[in-house]
Amino acid sequence: MPRSVPLVPSVAACALALALTACTGAGSGARSKSGGSGLRDPYFPKAGNGGYDVTHYDLTLAYSPDARELTGTATITARATAELSSFHLDFKGMTVKSLTVGGRKAGWSRGGQELTVRPSSALRKGGTFETTVRYSGAPETLTDPDGSEEGWLRTADGAVALGEPVGSMAWFPGNDHPSDKATYDIAITVPKGLQAVSNGELRAETTNNSRTTYRWRTARPMATYLATVAIGHYDITRTTTSDGLPVYVAVDPQEAAASRKVLARIPEIMEWEEYNFGPYPFSSTGAIVDRRGDVGYALETQNRPFFPGAPDTATLVHELAHQWFGDSVTPKTWRDMWLNEGFATYAEWLWDEDHGGDTAQETFDALYDGTYFDDPSESDAVWAFPPARPSSAAHISDSPVYERGAMVLHKIRRTVGDGRFYDIVQGWAAAHRHGNADTADFTKYVERMAPGKDFGGIWKDWLYGGGKPDRP
Repeated sequence: MPRSVPLVPSVAACALALALTACTGAGSGARSKSGGSGLRDPYFPKAGNGGYDVTHYDLTLAYSPDARELTGTATITARATAELSSFHLDFKGMTVKSLTVGGRKAGWSRGGQELTVRPSSALRKGGTFETTVRYSGAPETLTDPDGSEEGWLRTADGAVALGEPVGSMAWFPGNDHPSDKATYDIAITVPKGLQAVSNGELRAETTNNSRTTYRWRTARPMATYLATVAIGHYDITRTTTSDGLPVYVAVDPQEAAASRKVLARIPEIMEWEEYNFGPYPFSSTGAIVDRRGDVGYALETQNRPFFPGAPDTATLVHELAHQWFGDSVTPKTWRDMWLNEGFATYAEWLWDEDHGGDTAQETFDALYDGTYFDDPSESDAVWAFPPARPSSAAHISDSPVYERGAMVLHKIRRTVGDGRFYDIVQGWAAAHRHGNADTADFTKYVERMAPGKDFGGIWKDWLYGGGKPDRP
């Protein structure tokens, strides 16, 4: 890390300095420092950065699918949480063309995924500052510890950007950790005839000569891993739910026929999920459906989840449930993934229960007895590790996080009864709306909501315990 150099500016220089810079006299006692790289996440220790909190990203992007080149300008508004002589951004690949802080040229260097920024003068603790990075190049496709691909993924007719867990750094610089959420403006310019779909609401669409620009705005806080851009040929459908919520759906024409029936259920699913989980936390909903085979997984990208081919109803229910659990209530670290996936998986169980399928208890019993999956190895995998303690970064999306996480929720439901259980679910979503939470926050919340119940065995055996618990 670079060594701090004390600043002793003149009075006149201080008067002219921007509010974001520190004018520190020799006798003030204030010290500037490096913000530090990485937030020491249990599974992705290099993800995120210290010393500041991002409040807004303004991304101006242009992509040429034929040349596979992305040109970008990222203006990042942040608040310094310490007196900073330097700070870090997560950014991997591409070429940085220029960098300014507060409109002034700043020094910078790169190493791995770290873009180290050295402002022309120190940043004052508590002050707001803007960093503008101009960059270009061929954005990278990254490989996760579990072997899946993220970052910038080329598709048959364009590209899609997916960021879980650390893929957003492949297409824009930022504080790439779920604990730092921000609002977004994303403008994407593409060749005329292609669409560019992102999060939030489409504010404008303009065509000049042979290029079209789409301007999207996300006014509610969003974690970097939930940001997306999907570029290609899409059939666009705009509708509303019964209570007027905008529904924006983009479907690759090759998937349109297979998707039509299930996507038509979005308003129905949204109404059911609001009834069970509480008010919807965002200002629009929908879906992005790309061509099957271009990507290997669905993802709960904020406002409109991404699907690789036409989804089935269960997957649609799952990804829309994430808008409450994962997108609005976002984990503090990647250790807390079960709070995303356990809730979304349990939403599938509840949907089946309410729509003529197996009850949640029957699903729980089948998982416990080993009859839920056809493959015995999949049944055994449920007990590989406890939901709240994945064995490594390669396993944060494994079965214990999903199925056993849902089993924890069912155990809570059986302990407190349906009425109190839904109070807990809705209260949890409301208490941490647009914020972050971890497993300790959740267990404390449950205990507070049901003070006369004993959850010790659930936490010990089902949430944190290794192996298969004794038959309940």
